[in-house]
Amino acid sequence: MATEQEELIEFLSSPSPPIKKAAVDIVRGLTGSQDGLQSLSNYSSILFPPLSTLLGENKEVSEPAAEALVNLSQNSDVASKMIAMGMITKVMDILYNPNSSISRLLVMLLVNLTQLDAGISSLLQTEDEKLHGLYVMKLVRSFCTSLDGKNDDPFEHVGSILVNISKSGAGRKILLDPKRGLVKQIIRQFDSTSLLRKKGVSGTIRNCCFEAESQLQNLLLISEFLWPALLLPVAGSKIYSEEDTSKMPLELGTALSIEREAIVDPEIRVQALEAIYLISLQEAGRRALWSVNGPRILQVGYEDEEDPKVMEAYEQIGSLLVQGGETQDLSAQTST
Repeated sequence: MATEQEELIEFLSSPSPPIKKAAVDIVRGLTGSQDGLQSLSNYSSILFPPLSTLLGENKEVSEPAAEALVNLSQNSDVASKMIAMGMITKVMDILYNPNSSISRLLVMLLVNLTQLDAGISSLLQTEDEKLHGLYVMKLVRSFCTSLDGKNDDPFEHVGSILVNISKSGAGRKILLDPKRGLVKQIIRQFDSTSLLRKKGVSGTIRNCCFEAESQLQNLLLISEFLWPALLLPVAGSKIYSEEDTSKMPLELGTALSIEREAIVDPEIRVQALEAIYLISLQEAGRRALWSVNGPRILQVGYEDEEDPKVMEAYEQIGSLLVQGGETQDLSAQTST
């Protein structure tokens, strides 16, 4: 005899729109509680196929179905089962269907699924050489062309997906491939008014800098975008002197010679400093930092900083530069 959950799941495939709508609303409601999530996760093998099918239908049923899947995917075991049944391919197909009206929810589902290594591999399409990286390219294009600053920014969470995939070597390789030009596109989004986008960009760049030893040349190829994205967040709020800005590239010098809004989120500042540190581990990276008057920017930023974790990140770079015999410790330069 079928359980209540099994009967409910059967109704998700009902030919009657009102019954199907009622069933998916109940499922969504159940995923709003821990007990409900647990009871439904026990039936994942028969639940996910009809729920994923509903994603391609009208918004009345696709939206609650997507919300239910987002909630369910917060559990790593459940997310693993979704990935194994091909959920990422399903989501990407629907996401780029022009008739879909649930883009934001689908992107949030991808964020949860790419928390896992299997999800990253699936999104990278590592098993298909011809398609390898295609999904990532599509997501980056959407991230960089969607309406930033609007109340409904369906692709702003792509930044979180990029952070997830850039935690893997395979993901970093795709992002840093100069032929694809993805990092250059992503960095430009740091000018966004959306904090979520900014954090996505800073986290992605920081992760990509773990490849600095082998990919430094590719990183420095986009230095005109890279250095402003890394140095402006940690430059403090002071207006720099003409003497300082004259030793910087035009974009950096212009931005630092006027009043500007400081980056208040300490996580972004830490990520920027960690990226600079990873670049500076390489001799060519340190030379590049000096070429844009980076140490002076770090010194002034350190003087303004109050957050202990951010100060520690400044000092890590300062210690590295001291070891290279290239400058004094940042803390030793701080005015009293």
